[in-house]
Amino acid sequence: MNIRSVFILLATVLFLSACNHTIETNRSDKIPDFEYITQDEKKMSLDDLTGDWWISYFSYTHCTTVCPRTTANMVGIQEELKNDGLTPPIISFSIDPENDTPKVLRQYAKDYGADLRTMTFLTGYDFKEIQNMSVDTFKAVLEKGALDQRSHSFFFYLINPNGEIVKQYNGMSDPDNELLVADVKKVLGK
Repeated sequence: MNIRSVFILLATVLFLSACNHTIETNRSDKIPDFEYITQDEKKMSLDDLTGDWWISYFSYTHCTTVCPRTTANMVGIQEELKNDGLTPPIISFSIDPENDTPKVLRQYAKDYGADLRTMTFLTGYDFKEIQNMSVDTFKAVLEKGALDQRSHSFFFYLINPNGEIVKQYNGMSDPDNELLVADVKKVLGK
């Protein structure tokens, strides 16, 4: 093999590896069909997200432990991705639908500086329904707790265009949040 052939082979390998948009996954769970209400009192369903890579997590507005940090972290992720020209949908499922009305969720989003063009806060179901989704689909604990606190997941999830959870990240971990940003950039070709 001559030097030119080696150079062409090496350039081809480098080009193909640079075009690799796959990520290491740690989940494979299909999101069930749903239709819930957004902070803007509009319906949103799984069909509205089909075809897009999207990010999800669980929160509620009067949480005093985990949610202030995870929501702030998610807004930071949203901003970082937006700075790179990426605007994947971000979905927050409220785990306190009895109190998290659309009006309350709009104020919560405003308080955290969430860009509602790409971040959506969902409600419009009962606690048992969201508990079942959390436990059965996201494989995450969700229980009512003492003093009206709720024990719930602090994980972020990356969902592929077919509605399948492909990766779970610790939403309280800066390195995991950086990995989520890197993975979104990779799957979206940036």
